[in-house]
Amino acid sequence: MTGDPAPMTRPAVPEADRLIGVRRPVLSHGYVVLVDYMGNDGAIVQAARVSYGQGTRSVRDDRGLIRYLLRHRHTTPFEMVEFKFLVRLPIYVARQWIRHRTASVNEYSARYSVLPDEYDLPSPDSVRKQSETNRQGRGDPLAPDVIERFRSDMDRIARSAYAAYETALADGVARETARMLLPVAYYTEWYWKINLHNLFHFLSLRLDAHAQEEIRAYAAEVAAIARTVAPVAMEAFEEFQIGGIDFSRTEQRALRALLEGKNPADACRLAGLELARADGTRE
Repeated sequence: MTGDPAPMTRPAVPEADRLIGVRRPVLSHGYVVLVDYMGNDGAIVQAARVSYGQGTRSVRDDRGLIRYLLRHRHTTPFEMVEFKFLVRLPIYVARQWIRHRTASVNEYSARYSVLPDEYDLPSPDSVRKQSETNRQGRGDPLAPDVIERFRSDMDRIARSAYAAYETALADGVARETARMLLPVAYYTEWYWKINLHNLFHFLSLRLDAHAQEEIRAYAAEVAAIARTVAPVAMEAFEEFQIGGIDFSRTEQRALRALLEGKNPADACRLAGLELARADGTRE
C-alpha cells in the first residue's frame, strides 16, 4: 500500500440513474421507487481487491470474481452496494416485509398524519382455498359466488371502517387511537434502505413460491431494480442461490450411494434418510 490513491469517482449506472424516481406499480395502489443507490458490480470487485479505481482487470475477470465470492459465501464485498427505496404497500404486506431486520426503515406515521382512503382489494383469481400442502398459502380455486361474496364483504368492511375513522377524527379522537379502526388492507408507505448482501436474503425468501403472492409481486420489482444496478452480482445470485441447491451431509451420503449404483430406496436407507409413502407417512 504505497503511493497516492488514484482519483475516485462515484460509480454510476446510466440505466439505473434513469430509474430513480420512477414509480413501478404493484397491486391496486402500491408501488416501488428507487430513490438512490450506491455502488455497482465494480464496487463489489473493488472492495474484494481492496484497491482504488477500476484497476486493469477485464470484465470477464470481474465476473468470475463476483461469482466466486457469491458461491463461496464471501459476503462482505456485496455489502458495499446499497439501495434506498420508497415503497407504498398494504399493511399486511408490510408486516411480513418488516421481518427482514437488516434494513433501515422509516415508515409513514398514522399518529402524525391521516391515512388516505386506499386499500388493497385482491383480484378474483387471488381469492382461493386454503392450500392442503402449504399451511400458510393458497391452493385450488373457489366457487365464483364465494369469491364475489368475499370481495364484496371486504370492500364493504373497508369502506365502513374508513367512514368510522373519519367520524372518529371529526369527533376529536386522537389519530393514534382512530387508526385502530382500519383493516390491514389499508396502505402504508416507507423508505427502506438495504445493502445487496441483505437484499439477497430478502429476495431468496420473498421470491420463493411459498411466499405470499402479494409480497412476491413487490420482491419482483425490487429484484428488477437490483438487476439494473448490479447485473453480474444478480446473475450470480440467481445462479447459486435462487437456482442452486444445498445438500445436507446425510443427503450427500445418499447421492454418493446412488452414484455407486445403489437403487434410490437402498441409497436413502444406507444414508439414514426416511422414505415417504404415497399417503405422506414415513417408513
